Amino acid sequence: MRLMQYAVAAFAMLAAVGAVEAKEWKAIKIGTEGAYPPFNFVDSNKQLQGFDIEIAKALCDKMKAKCDFVAQDWDGIIPALKAKKFDAIVASMSITEERKKQVDFTDKYYNTPARFVTSKTNGITDTKPEALKGKTLGAQSSTTHATYLEDQYKAKGVNVKLYGTQDEANADLVAGRLDGILADSVVLYEWLEKGDGNKCCQFVGGDIKDVKYFGEGAGIAVRKEDKDLKAQINKALAEIIKDGTYEKINKKYFPFSIY
Repeated sequence: MRLMQYAVAAFAMLAAVGAVEAKEWKAIKIGTEGAYPPFNFVDSNKQLQGFDIEIAKALCDKMKAKCDFVAQDWDGIIPALKAKKFDAIVASMSITEERKKQVDFTDKYYNTPARFVTSKTNGITDTKPEALKGKTLGAQSSTTHATYLEDQYKAKGVNVKLYGTQDEANADLVAGRLDGILADSVVLYEWLEKGDGNKCCQFVGGDIKDVKYFGEGAGIAVRKEDKDLKAQINKALAEIIKDGTYEKINKKYFPFSIY
């Protein structure tokens, strides 16, 4: 009889733990950068817009959760998540082994390669480190692109200059203070098609897909302890892909699939 009581008590305890693990998130704070168009940016009305924002809103709709957005500088975005300033990061963050040491990631929600852009007039055609010795390349700091340049190019005599935002790096390329920049190909495509890069600059070299640096695609970061939130987001992501919502948002921003 006593063993039966222990068994019932143990079952009740496990059920209680399961209930905690199965917590439904009905109010979620989402952190994003707001300075990485077309994925996330602030419009003329000071509202956050972009592909990341619309994907996040679609996920929240599927989860029937109230979501608020918080703009956060890129350099401090993971520390802010861990400090509970927000609950998830939707900011085109590459899923890498180094970042997995600090946070958990959902399944990828897009995957695009890195590419170089240079001035149309500087004559650069070869993007190998040896060919760019003595040149100055730029990237946004605390990104996979910055790490790639510092590891693969700096030691071979290439000057690497890092910036707080991608727009700052782009501006220095236009001004002639850089010989080239490395960034996400879709971000650069948007800038070349619609921004200041349209007249001055061009893609050079092919896609760079080194998984060691650029990971498995962009995912949504959550705190390691929030397994339930990760599961809810993954379920919602699968649903928006299946019902066509993802494709509709994709087509609004890009003339090709980025999934």
